[in-house]
Amino acid sequence: DMKKIIAAFDGLKYSESTRDYAIYLAKQTNTHLVGVFMDDPTYTSYKIYELIKKDGVSEDKLKKLDAKDKATRHTASTNFEKACQNAGLQYTVHHDHNIALQELKHESIYADLVIIDSKETLTHYTEKMPTRFIRDLLSDAQCPVLITPQKYKPIQKIILLYDGSPSSVYAIKMFSYLLPELTDTDTEVISVKPVDSTLHMPDSKLMKEFMKRHYPKAKYTVVKGFAEDEIAKHLKQTPGNAL
Repeated sequence: DMKKIIAAFDGLKYSESTRDYAIYLAKQTNTHLVGVFMDDPTYTSYKIYELIKKDGVSEDKLKKLDAKDKATRHTASTNFEKACQNAGLQYTVHHDHNIALQELKHESIYADLVIIDSKETLTHYTEKMPTRFIRDLLSDAQCPVLITPQKYKPIQKIILLYDGSPSSVYAIKMFSYLLPELTDTDTEVISVKPVDSTLHMPDSKLMKEFMKRHYPKAKYTVVKGFAEDEIAKHLKQTPGNAL
């Protein structure tokens, strides 16, 4: 059973971290890795007003800047290909020449996982995270998305969020099917309960029986409060590189 993982790149601001996480996970699993380079023609490294002279747009300057962008994008995809070859992976490269967000959402229909850098904007501007591009992708992607930090660090721990709902169990199931090689990693299951409830984990017996088969090293943390606050607080205090 071979999986298909997409590593999505802006070739003008190539993310080595996305490359390294994609290769790390692809080597763990039986994976065909697809490098999707979002070569959106509406997005360039230069701003259009840089080209305007008194008598209109400088055609000569436009050609030079376009050639420079083309070379930058080519260098990025060559770097990805070489890294895949060195790792001995099966891989393909796609150059998407349409609107980046729509193309990537469309590609996600036919993938098991998309890996992308958390700071990806596909614009000139730096944005606060999560960027608009990432928010739009997450709200509409047709497969799981792994968002990478700016620097690659091997995964030392897995944190799973569980609130007793069938959808949270389904997410954990799918994660274990997608990356079975990580099931022996140190694992923590976090549940957040309302302030006025007990500290019992929902469906504790059934959940632990299920987890023992999938994540034998799982430990459980139950806290009270609002999920948004408590999860963020807990993650900030977690040492090591957790996924």
